[in-house]
Amino acid sequence: MIGGFIITGNASKPVVIRGMGPSVTSSGIAAAEVLLDPVLELHGPNGALITMNDNWKDSPEKAQIEGTVFQPGDDRESVILAALQPGAYTAILTGAGQTTGVGLVEVYDNDQAVDSQLANISTRGFVMIQDNVMIGGFMLGGNPTPTRIAIRGIGPSLASSGLSNLLADPTLELHDGNGTTMISNDNWQDDPISAAQLSANGLALKNVNESGIFTTLPPGAFTAILAGKGPGTGIGLIEIYNVK
Repeated sequence: MIGGFIITGNASKPVVIRGMGPSVTSSGIAAAEVLLDPVLELHGPNGALITMNDNWKDSPEKAQIEGTVFQPGDDRESVILAALQPGAYTAILTGAGQTTGVGLVEVYDNDQAVDSQLANISTRGFVMIQDNVMIGGFMLGGNPTPTRIAIRGIGPSLASSGLSNLLADPTLELHDGNGTTMISNDNWQDDPISAAQLSANGLALKNVNESGIFTTLPPGAFTAILAGKGPGTGIGLIEIYNVK
């Protein structure tokens, strides 16, 4: 699983990145299906490896993690603390010993007071069906005013990156903190108002079958779900943008 994020602004941004596996059983995933021993890598804008972590207790920042809200529920899960300059970064989640399973990549803003922000988060992976679709969760806070958010579900245009076995017809759903569906979209141009906003902000999709949502949201927790119409399966990318 590849989780990308972009930091914008004028200052270094402290972030916490977590690679979760065993703990996702709390969300109803069967223990036999989870990624038992997650390994987390952080790569910089040029693709170079910045740091990695297998078990969080092996981290040099163990003392800063232990006893905080960021301490995982399982010692095999991974945590990285870093202060990053504005730019594009990639968090890669794999399984120790080439193992596989359902996992979760999380990125947290660890200091909202500095003059920079998490402007984009994205995740690329293999989208399956039922409980194994791609789920992108995000939280808006620290600012009482509504935030303009763009969400994109990408599949066919990933061919330009040399990928195959792609999600042919992505669909998107946006859910609120109670799980209620707020907005859904199949083909991004089906909603002309949303499509116009995506285009105006440089976020037009490259393929008519790809999905896009542009909306304004209050502070809170939200979930974007990427699936395949049909249902279909394949490699897909879900992106969430904080649009100023």
